[in-house]
Amino acid sequence: QVQLVESGGGLVQPGGSLRLSCAAPGNIFSRCRMGWYRQAPGKQREFVARRISSSSIDYSDSVKGRFFISADNAKNTIYLQMNSLKPEDTAVYYCNADCFPTDRWGQGTQVTVSS
Repeated sequence: QVQLVESGGGLVQPGGSLRLSCAAPGNIFSRCRMGWYRQAPGKQREFVARRISSSSIDYSDSVKGRFFISADNAKNTIYLQMNSLKPEDTAVYYCNADCFPTDRWGQGTQVTVSS
């Protein structure tokens, strides 16, 4: 079973920042498209951001300009830097490895934006 290990969630006030981390096995990190999804209570899981290549990243419109993906290849880890957080960003955030034709998922980490 492939393990994607997430960390970094928590409670933050509106306007604050958090950074999520996702560590993957080396072969997954190098050959799959790594990204993030989120699921708010009562809603479907939705796309947040995805690293297509080292120079190409795709973001959802709702987070564009506020969230940023980066990667540490030596650590097989991707990060999601979340700035200017809003209450509507509250959700469980899941790391995803798109290893077409299969997907791998982390266990999720809770992000709560509230005053």
